[in-house]
Order: sequence, then C-alpha cells, then structure tokens
Amino acid sequence: MALIECKFYSEVLGLNTSMTVILPQQTTTQIGMSNVARGTLHPVLYLLHGLSDDDSIWLRRTSIERYVAELGIAVVMPQVHRSFYTDMAAGGQYWTFISEELPALARSFFPLSAKREDTFVAGLSMGGYGAVKLGLRKPETFAAAASLSGALDMAHHFMNWGDPASRSKEYDLIFGPGDISGTPDDLLWLLQEVDRSKGPKPALYQCCGTEDFLYADNLTFRDACRKTSLSLTYEEGPGAHEWGYWDTKIQAILAWLPLKK
Repeated sequence: MALIECKFYSEVLGLNTSMTVILPQQTTTQIGMSNVARGTLHPVLYLLHGLSDDDSIWLRRTSIERYVAELGIAVVMPQVHRSFYTDMAAGGQYWTFISEELPALARSFFPLSAKREDTFVAGLSMGGYGAVKLGLRKPETFAAAASLSGALDMAHHFMNWGDPASRSKEYDLIFGPGDISGTPDDLLWLLQEVDRSKGPKPALYQCCGTEDFLYADNLTFRDACRKTSLSLTYEEGPGAHEWGYWDTKIQAILAWLPLKK
C-alpha cells in the first residue's frame, strides 16, 4: 500500500486543508503483507473522522492500512474539523466540500474510480452522521454508507447532550438557530425522502455499542429505517464510544462492502 499525506487548497472552504490517502499497490515480496491492486482505477472508501479528530486518526487508532491491503481499495480520509459535514451557519461550507469538491479533487490527484458501484463512505460518531448523510443525499454517487456509533438523530441530539448552554451555542454555529427537523440535515427526514424517490438507494450498515451514549440515537434511526424499503444491516453488542470497538467494527464493514470480485 502507498500512504499519502496530501495538503491542498480548497476553493469551497477558502483555505488550505488536508486528506490522508491509502492507495493499493500490488506487491509480492513485502514481508507480512499481501497487497492487491485491482486495476487502473481503484474503488474508494471515504472514511470520515469524529468530532474531536482529524484526517490522521483512523491510521493512528486502527490498522486500517493493513485491513484494506488485500481488498484492492483506496481509502480517502478528509479533514473537516467540528463541522458535522455541514454547510455551517457560521463557518465553512463543509457539506459542499465533502460532497462535491473533495471527490472531484481526489479523483484528479489519484487513480480513483468515479463509478457508483465502486464508491463507498463510512465514519464514526460525527463521521457516522456525515457518512449516512452522504449516502442518503448523494445516492447516485455512493453505493453503500456505514455508520459506527453515529450521531444519527441530530434533530434532538445537540439539545440533549452535556451542558445545554454550551451545546446550544455550538449547534447554532453549525446548523443555525432553528430546528433542523424536516430539513436535509435531518437523517430521519432523509430516510423518508429517499424511500419515496424512484432513484437509487444506498445499502446502509449501522453498528453501535450498547454502552455507548449514542445508543438511543442509533435505536431511533434503526427503527425509522426498518419502516422504509432501504436495505439496512444493523449490529449491536457490548461496547462504548471508543477505539477498541471501532477497530473491530471497521473490519466488519470492509467485509460487508459490496466490492466487485
């Protein structure tokens, strides 16, 4: 595998930012690794970080590079700060960045497939929210979206987590002062919209530990999704909001991805 730390300028954000990229490399003599490259253009997983992390965190806390070596899939890990993958009310236009500019730039820099059947997204916590939002709002782009311990019911979540005063302030900076229920930032509303549409529908994967503070959010999303026609793979079990759980579950997600043989 090739590991690239990429610094670049974002026209959408108006600043320099970064992404960390793993690219397949066919090798035969590398000790302890069996690397596979599928062809000229690689299938790609956009792998999203959580609220307090950055584009380096999946490499630092898991063995993601080793896990994807035999799959022949590229992994693009972008930096979005504390934006919730949203065009912020008082901040950067991170939804436009992650959904439009980043994939186009990544494909211009690296040999990545643009085919829907080769394009996937996953993320943890805040990144789980971002991954599912990408899958539901861009189903023509992403064939599959996976959430690990995701913040999947944001319409009420920020108003009921921690200190209400500090949470409300950050919520307003990201989403604005109004209620996001029934808007494109509300995943429960998006489920209904995609279900009613005649367009493509992404395969969804959702997992959460039963000791996780986001467990109730995940049950709400699971139950809402099960009332639609969307395909959902749901897993729960013992686990908290921590990297031991996510390191295990990202391996399950990689096995679940509908990669072409």
